[in-house]
Amino acid sequence: MNKRRFEVTGGSALRCKGWRQEGLLRLLENVLAVGEDPSNLVVYAALGKAARNWPSHERIVATLKTMDEGETLVVQSGKPIGLMRTHEKAPLVVMANCNMVGQWAKAENFYELERKGLICWGGLTAGDWQYIGSQGVIQGTYEILARIAERHFGGSLAGRLVLTAGLGGMGGAQPLAARMAGAAILCVEVDEARIAKRIETAYLDATAPDLDTALSMLGEAQAARRALSVGLCANAADVFPQLQARGIVPDVVTDQTSAHDLLYGYVPAGFSLDAVRELRSRDPARLMQASTESIVVQVRAMLAFQKAGSVVFDNGNLIRTQAKNGGVANAFDIPIFTEAFLRPMFSRAIGPFRWIALSNDPADIAKIDEYLLQRFADNRSISNWIGLAREHIRFEGLPARIAWMGHGERTELALAVNRMVAEGLLGAPVAFTRDHLDAGAMAHPNIMTENMRDGSDAIADWPLLNAMLACSSQADLVAIHSGGGGYSGYMTSAGLTLIADGTAAAEQRLRLSLDNDTSLGIMRYADAGYAEALDEAARTKLNHYQL
Repeated sequence: MNKRRFEVTGGSALRCKGWRQEGLLRLLENVLAVGEDPSNLVVYAALGKAARNWPSHERIVATLKTMDEGETLVVQSGKPIGLMRTHEKAPLVVMANCNMVGQWAKAENFYELERKGLICWGGLTAGDWQYIGSQGVIQGTYEILARIAERHFGGSLAGRLVLTAGLGGMGGAQPLAARMAGAAILCVEVDEARIAKRIETAYLDATAPDLDTALSMLGEAQAARRALSVGLCANAADVFPQLQARGIVPDVVTDQTSAHDLLYGYVPAGFSLDAVRELRSRDPARLMQASTESIVVQVRAMLAFQKAGSVVFDNGNLIRTQAKNGGVANAFDIPIFTEAFLRPMFSRAIGPFRWIALSNDPADIAKIDEYLLQRFADNRSISNWIGLAREHIRFEGLPARIAWMGHGERTELALAVNRMVAEGLLGAPVAFTRDHLDAGAMAHPNIMTENMRDGSDAIADWPLLNAMLACSSQADLVAIHSGGGGYSGYMTSAGLTLIADGTAAAEQRLRLSLDNDTSLGIMRYADAGYAEALDEAARTKLNHYQL
């Protein structure tokens, strides 16, 4: 297939029958414009797709352009199934991506169903058209590093060395987040093209031709307490043990390679990218075994760093699970980032909230930034982040912003933006969404819900309730996703999208959907017994039952 190019649409002209439909169409275009492999509909993580295949994509586009309010498009694993007559307050799109029956939710079954063209993985924000480029996870990475700095290094990472790997759609946020936190960071990546992309988008400062040069560059930065990110084209399963053998002990160690997928994601040591591509079809079992063996080597080095004093954490890519399956019995001595650093925030429903300027005009984001800086001047987390984002983050595709905001704050911002649209202060409507990794929207016993206080790690009722509640609250798009590839059987999540088009109807949708979304998140953690959530429920007077 020839390489396809995707451009983002801007301006105030409509191709659809209303801004709700037009907004969703522009978001679909946007995830492909900023995606890793748009020619194959892949947005990120090797397999996270915006649609199942090109005929499905074209049918989705055609339907969004012609559907009326009062109709709902049903999408099953990236394939449009039908257009249903509902009512004007119903979601325009409902979708379920990659959900398999429990005993069948295994990687081998997913790959077989995918080969047959019956299923695709929507990732978290790929299949429901909510991905905004690497910026989408950058504040989460920054918040983790900020918590580590507070807990272990006197509040600052200046002069500290961070070691990580992976510069793909998710991992690409790491170098910029570390630079914002003041650290020197070494990012190991097997694909030179990904390193080049991060340099081009100013997420990565520099590259090094070899490990010695990289260490020299980083050492100089540490000595000067200067933030610096350096990319090294190599394999993490080679580099991590080499550093350990040299007696180098980084201050912080993590990994964000595509370790969740042994076939299409992780690249084992000793294999070229071309060899990996060839083995995927010729001998997938050999490739998956080689990937497991490399992950074992890498995780053992991470455990050795931990024993030597490094702060080591799993960044949510299933690498500990793969290592344990490969024989590393103590792989879970490495903590997951959510439990280790972010759970108090999630307990108060503070999480990654996002908005996208459908005008394609950065000035709209700048105006919303100004509102945030004035209205939330006393909220250090929000005001600090908006300042950092304005200074460091280049937009990819449609201009967008993310900030970790909580119950009530999200609604207040969205309603203010809706008024700005109504008053003509912005060039076009604005879309609101959030990461699926949010308080009430994900069950993943190895990531989001690991070691819950009440033992409810594996209960997936919460994201299902979240999606049903979003439909009841009139969200424009509602999605239920489960894992594909190596994530099969490990997670279920829910997502929602809302279009602030300046109307009274949008005001009602925004108020109901955002209030109820965060309310359920607080209730989820309160139900598990977290003091922060119980306090937040009482403070905000939620109708929460304590039985």
